[in-house]
Amino acid sequence: MIQTAPFQRLRRIRQLGFSEFVFPGATHTRFAHSIGVYHVARSLIRIIEREAGGRTHQADVALSAALVHDVGHGMFSHAFEDVGKKLGLPMAIHENVSDSLIRHAEISEVFNKELGRSFSDEVADVIKNKKPGNLFDSVVSSQFDADRLDYMQRDRLMTGVQGSGVDATWILANLEEGSVPATADEESAGQIKTLVLGPKAFHAAEHYVLSLFQLYPNVYLHKTTRGSEKIFSCLIMRLFTLIREGHGSKSGLPPNHPIYLFLSDPGCLEKALSLDDAVFWGALPLMKTADDRLVADCATRLRERRLMKCVDIRRRVEGKFPIRQGVTDEERKERDANVTLQSKSIMKQIIEIAAKRKVEDKQILIDEYRRSPYKKFQDSQTPLNQILIRQERGIEDMAHLSSVVSSAESYEINRVYHCEDDIEGRSAIENLLKG
Repeated sequence: MIQTAPFQRLRRIRQLGFSEFVFPGATHTRFAHSIGVYHVARSLIRIIEREAGGRTHQADVALSAALVHDVGHGMFSHAFEDVGKKLGLPMAIHENVSDSLIRHAEISEVFNKELGRSFSDEVADVIKNKKPGNLFDSVVSSQFDADRLDYMQRDRLMTGVQGSGVDATWILANLEEGSVPATADEESAGQIKTLVLGPKAFHAAEHYVLSLFQLYPNVYLHKTTRGSEKIFSCLIMRLFTLIREGHGSKSGLPPNHPIYLFLSDPGCLEKALSLDDAVFWGALPLMKTADDRLVADCATRLRERRLMKCVDIRRRVEGKFPIRQGVTDEERKERDANVTLQSKSIMKQIIEIAAKRKVEDKQILIDEYRRSPYKKFQDSQTPLNQILIRQERGIEDMAHLSSVVSSAESYEINRVYHCEDDIEGRSAIENLLKG
């Protein structure tokens, strides 16, 4: 399966997209990550096999799903997917591409030939159902799955970030199979098997949650990375509009270019598979000479790493509400609520200003995102998605045992990007911040 063309394509898609602009070593690929996820999944499956007494069909499905879980990612992964969601482009959504590849294409033929008829459908179902349905599914998709265990170690290594280390060896050594109530109502619910950690791994698991969470502000949501992604999104959306309205000649791309062909027919799987990071980087010299000013500007910025200026609205608002010594929990919550309310109000007004600008004007780009450190049971609705710790009194959710995890607040960004010479735009933003 690894030798199939769709899987080899992952060699040409970087795991962290534009993060190379910040961390020069972050050039690892989706291919390397997928192999790593498969390796971690095998370790998790061995723990399950100790109880099951050997390899099962469900184990084969889970291992295969772990290997191909990212096969549908497009160029620059989530940045391209965000564009697909905004424009309604089905083959820009990696779940759609993965599902088609696994069920109907070369990958399907390999799976069904080697592992039985309809095996590929079983693999696709596991990936499609984001909430785990059984113990084996949790290896592929949960808060403690093979995907996270690989990427948090790999991304930390390649970016050089030192604060997100995790003792994966110790965590895996302390994993075991356990049974817990299937729902919160213990009296009416049956039991469900899941992976649990022994008590000796409690602090390592706590550190795992916090380390994974810290990767978001330090790496994934870095202002430079996100700013690059917003320019990329602006560029692709403008290309789509030009081609759809019959002005593709202004894009700088020839009609037979892979990006042009895909945006002309975004429902075609084959045209989606022709796109990767290398194709995009190779197209930038062409788009840099485009007749359309916005296309040329975005292409030039990305090719020369001449990015837009960032104004962190939330950080600026927080500066108006300094935390004094001896503040109570209630006062902190009230302060955070005021920061959020004011940040949202300012962002709403900036969005209105940005929406009024024409294509030929200097653009203002918006970036908003929220990430919680840990998904509690009431949100996931299944113990298979929780990090569970075995205690003397029974098996407990990580959030119940750790005051640090349970009290950790969500990380939220409200940022605006503007051109360095956009005096009018900068002035409008500053006036809103002063108000």
